[in-house]
Amino acid sequence: MSDLTEFWADALRAHWGLDAKLERLDGEYDLNFMVRATNGQDYVLKVMRPGCEAEFVDLQVKALGHIAAEAPGLPFPQVYPDLNGAQLPEIADQQGQLRLVWLLECLPGQCYAKAARKSEALILKLGRVLGATDKALERFAHDGLHRADFKWDLTQAGWIADRLDAIADPTRRAVLSVICDKFAAISGPLAGLPKQAIHNDANDYNILVEGELGQRQSISGLIDLGDMCAAPRVCDLAIAGAYIVLDHPTSERALTALVQGYHAANRLRPDEIDLIWPLLQMRLAVSVVNSTLMAAENPDDPYVTISQAPAWRFLENAGVNGDLMSARLRTACGLPVTDGAERIHAYLSEHRGQFAQMFEEDLSDVPMGSLSVENSTWPQNPFHMPLEEAARVGEEFGEGLWLGYYNEPRLIYAEPGFRKGPWKASDRRTVHLAVDVFAPAGTVLHAPMSGRVEAVENRDAHLDYGGVVILHHETPEGDPFYTLYGHLDPEVSARLKPGDPVAQGAAFARLGDASQNGGWAPHVHFQLALTTDGMQTDWPGVGDPDEMELWHAVCPNPAALLNLADEKVFYRPTDKQVILQGRHDHFGGNLSLTYDDPVMLVRGWRHHLFDEWGRPYLDAYNNVPHVGHAHPRIQVVASDQLKRMNSNTRYLHPAQTAFADKILSKLPDQFEVCFFVNSGTEANELALRLARAHTGAKGIVTPDHGYHGNTNAAVAISAYKFNKPGGVGQAEWVELVEVADDYRGSFKRNDPDRAQKYADLVDPAIAALQDKGQGVAGFIAETFPSVGGQIIPPKGYLPAVYEKIRAAGGVCIADEVQTGLGRLGDFYFGFEHQGALPDIVVMGKPIGNGHPLGVLVTTKEIAQSFDNGIEFFSTFGGSTLSCRIGKEVLDIVDDEGLQDNAREMGARLMDGLRQIEAEFGSVGDVRGMGLFLGVELVNPDGSEGTDICKYVKNRMRDHRILIGSEGPKDNILKIRPPLTIEAEDVDMILWALRDVLTEVGEFNPAPACDHEHHHVGCGCC
Repeated sequence: MSDLTEFWADALRAHWGLDAKLERLDGEYDLNFMVRATNGQDYVLKVMRPGCEAEFVDLQVKALGHIAAEAPGLPFPQVYPDLNGAQLPEIADQQGQLRLVWLLECLPGQCYAKAARKSEALILKLGRVLGATDKALERFAHDGLHRADFKWDLTQAGWIADRLDAIADPTRRAVLSVICDKFAAISGPLAGLPKQAIHNDANDYNILVEGELGQRQSISGLIDLGDMCAAPRVCDLAIAGAYIVLDHPTSERALTALVQGYHAANRLRPDEIDLIWPLLQMRLAVSVVNSTLMAAENPDDPYVTISQAPAWRFLENAGVNGDLMSARLRTACGLPVTDGAERIHAYLSEHRGQFAQMFEEDLSDVPMGSLSVENSTWPQNPFHMPLEEAARVGEEFGEGLWLGYYNEPRLIYAEPGFRKGPWKASDRRTVHLAVDVFAPAGTVLHAPMSGRVEAVENRDAHLDYGGVVILHHETPEGDPFYTLYGHLDPEVSARLKPGDPVAQGAAFARLGDASQNGGWAPHVHFQLALTTDGMQTDWPGVGDPDEMELWHAVCPNPAALLNLADEKVFYRPTDKQVILQGRHDHFGGNLSLTYDDPVMLVRGWRHHLFDEWGRPYLDAYNNVPHVGHAHPRIQVVASDQLKRMNSNTRYLHPAQTAFADKILSKLPDQFEVCFFVNSGTEANELALRLARAHTGAKGIVTPDHGYHGNTNAAVAISAYKFNKPGGVGQAEWVELVEVADDYRGSFKRNDPDRAQKYADLVDPAIAALQDKGQGVAGFIAETFPSVGGQIIPPKGYLPAVYEKIRAAGGVCIADEVQTGLGRLGDFYFGFEHQGALPDIVVMGKPIGNGHPLGVLVTTKEIAQSFDNGIEFFSTFGGSTLSCRIGKEVLDIVDDEGLQDNAREMGARLMDGLRQIEAEFGSVGDVRGMGLFLGVELVNPDGSEGTDICKYVKNRMRDHRILIGSEGPKDNILKIRPPLTIEAEDVDMILWALRDVLTEVGEFNPAPACDHEHHHVGCGCC
């Protein structure tokens, strides 16, 4: 310890009777020490600056006592009196100056600023803690609360307006000037709010967070009452919000969660909510101005500039829609989106059926047509909508009138402008906020009710509105609301101008054709809005499915204005919870689901999948769609063959021989015979039959923790299944050998003889089978063990094993279900990498790209041994449909260069993963080849990081990336996407994985809760 810390350690011993080591903490004015006492407890010792007013510290001590009495569950520190019972003794420092000193409880956790994961659930809890704190402080009184000329009192924040000249950058100075003007505009309403004691400094360094990996985080502390003052409670909320939004990836949602939590504990009024955003901005403005002034006085002090950079990043972020913030926050609190919202809804409901018909006919019997992600395949490519497709959207519903749903998630909004992030799988606006009426081009529109033109424009960009009109309406009480009509003939922009009156029933526009209306099939997009704040004339026609509470409030169902029942036009996607319950009710309990929160998928395209709300996911897990989900060529082949016939192998068909020729062209010349079945499982089962027929023996040698299928015989050779709790156990005719894992196995990568040593483990297995009289029928292995942990055996392993098996009379079976068909990039099959030549090769699910198909290829000699007079027949194995699909898959791999893509994208991914391995201690190993990759996650002691892996897999799903996990301890991330994956998708995986692994290192264990005396931040109640 330094002289300073030793001095105050002696003072602590003398006044509090504690022996301890002290560590100095940061502080702007005072001395702060972490106290590690020999009694096993931690404390914080605060030594106030010389001359500090006793009233200032007494305020904090009294406030902590008041909070403890009013709300003992709140996470505030306890103050410990000294040996004389004084909570705030005066102690002379090394210079003989008297200083006020106090000792507080050290609360667990880390400061919020350093927590890598700042989830909305955690922020909601913070809001509850802050709301409960202000509730507890409502009746707290102290003379020290009334602080004149206090720069951190938000009600006095106008002082910065005279100091903006300190900001050298004119652009930044202009930003602050606008914020000051907005603050001045709310000074009247702010002054009218009641004042009370508030914390006044819930910044990200005064909030403590804890939580175990993968479990709920909680607020473990709210500290430092040094800036307490009397002010409206909304100032406390705005100050906390100012720090919560900094560098948060979804700052608007973060603020919403904070306010929602606060409101749950301490109900806010609409007029208070409307002040939050300008107050938040003003707090950040005060922070950057103060930091600039302090930096000029103390250029070497980093404390005074700690928040300036993130504050500027937020203040200069044009992507945050501040004008819509009141609507967002009101909605989150369950309050009307505008002061007149309830009256508007009542007016529309009461007059339903009395509005003028927009198309001069009753729409009640006009049919609905669904363009939803579940019910429609528009567009074929959900990331690009060509004009020729857009002009045909909905053609299946005919040329007459039909209606498109409100609240319908659609994939037709395909262009990058609908994304909310840089990736194809970023959040995306998909949910329709209007009712569509499809009708022939030129159809005349009539105003449902009287109003005036708010805006009229011609938006001629690709897939925009074309002609668009916004009308302003009012209820009899004067409450304004608005209607929008899009995809009109642009001639309307020459005929109408803002302010023009439009009478109820008046013809005011007509539908444009595809050349006029943005490129769409003729229809009107009819949308209602209760406010134009934050939208003005540029209304979003579709919303983010995760923000529909907001958009339902701002742009409610316009059915009443069409004289229709709300339910007729309101789309309800399939309820995932109903499907989940049906799954539990009607399927076996051992039919597992991936992820803590299962995902329901209804569409796919190449290497992306879409859920029922149109949320996109990058599929980095499913190797079944080898050439990509919904490949157009597979669609054409399947449809074409089903239009013709689908029969079996008892009849001749050129598709069967064409498929066989294609497969055999990829294999060494010794392979001449194909068997077509329905799955890799059946192919492996058949492989056992062939091996036994050829050798006359029964015994099988196979690596531990392998998987070869779900039939009885396949399970019997799959230790991954039979050795699990509840498994059938090892059969007499099976012998296991250790997986050739040179990271965690018996022989490591630094052993140059490891391949031979692993191969030598086969010898005792062969001997055991022979001793039991089983003989050796063969050896079967996933060429690169997948469920064993994405293992790449050392080169030379398989040739040595095969030599031993053949010497014992057995045959060698290569299960290439996971690794074949170009996935490895440099090799079409895994056995090629090993320089091995099997006797039987098995292929499975990827060869059908989702169609049930398995293939076994072998030599004529082995096939002849199986040809014993008993017919081999599989009803659907080798069907004409299967053969055409299988060959098409192989052709696509060749035609689209997908093996080359696997090599290039795999190398890009591997390079990035190795960089991540070097950065994060939780990554023990990165291995793989092409697009067959594994990331082994480990605990700090090097043991298998099973919990870490589960957490990472689920958080990657939250980042919209689907990956799997494997290995005996389920601690290996399995990455094996469709071969179509592109560079930007690889980069997304690396970005997300780095982000999630950063979170892994930032969790602290949470204290146990006795569930009887909950604390507010615990998250249990």
